Amino acid sequence: MPHWSPERLAARLPFLDARARLTADTRAWLTARGYREVETPCLVPAPGMEVHLRGFRTAFEPHLGAGAAQPLWLRTSPELALKRLLVAGAGPVFELARVWRNGEVGRTHAPEFTMLEWYRPGLTLDGLMDEAEALVRALCPPRVAHNGVETDLTLPFERISCAEAFTRWVGLDLLASIRPDGSGDAAALQARPGESWEDAFFRLLLDHVEPRLGRAHGSFLTHWPAPQAALARRDPADPRVALRFEMFVGGVELANAFDELTDPAEQRARFTHDVAERVRLHGADNAWPVDEDFLAALDHGMPAGSGIALGFDRLAMLASGARRIEDVLWLGGFPAVPD
Repeated sequence: MPHWSPERLAARLPFLDARARLTADTRAWLTARGYREVETPCLVPAPGMEVHLRGFRTAFEPHLGAGAAQPLWLRTSPELALKRLLVAGAGPVFELARVWRNGEVGRTHAPEFTMLEWYRPGLTLDGLMDEAEALVRALCPPRVAHNGVETDLTLPFERISCAEAFTRWVGLDLLASIRPDGSGDAAALQARPGESWEDAFFRLLLDHVEPRLGRAHGSFLTHWPAPQAALARRDPADPRVALRFEMFVGGVELANAFDELTDPAEQRARFTHDVAERVRLHGADNAWPVDEDFLAALDHGMPAGSGIALGFDRLAMLASGARRIEDVLWLGGFPAVPD
């Protein structure tokens, strides 16, 4: 049956009504803590800098053909825009943002979905973990489950570093594979023939670490290796790791967070590397340039602090008991993937 059929909508309505309550409660929870709700553009020159994300491309055509068309993309995240607002002095901000990622569909993935992001100047990564845990506990029932995994949210979340997780469940010294310049040594991670350090890291992470997170209790996987720093600040106490965490509940990866990098020179170097890597992996047609306006904002001065991106549809699934992401969407415009 099509997604708009009365029977299918009737089956989804309990989940959709729960999502509507969750949306209102989320806004109230963050507003009560001093966050300002904002809206940022969906069409942007650079949709995000994550190497492995693929975007949806379009173009702006000037009025009456006065000038050349400008390539634009549907954003993969509002992150770069929200950080510009931090530079502008907006203070603590959040957005329930519609975002797009090409080539992603499945039980917990859709090419168009909602991301909840919030940023607070002066907040440490430990403080952000406290806040994220409190938000999930406030918005969800005491016990949540997905795909046979049940989490008791009355229990404190565990906090485990990537290095500790690899020692415990992989039997490898992850930090021994990080060179002083922050690059990864594939041989030290016992990579298979033809694997890069990143390939080996994610294979081991997905096979041995993530299946053990967010099960009986929620989990924070912290202190990611420097080659996976993304837009996070490297730890001054150990530059082999970045001040980044991911949150897991009900066996689901729910959020990704950074102690934000504010150094424009280091961020430019990372962006330049990412652009070249994206061209190598996806081709020039699926690449976009460095976001120069964002780097100009960083150069002006972004306050130190931390921020988080949380998959709101996944949170709605956990809060409502839905099995698939399409159950918490009013209309799905993408092909369903069978279980």
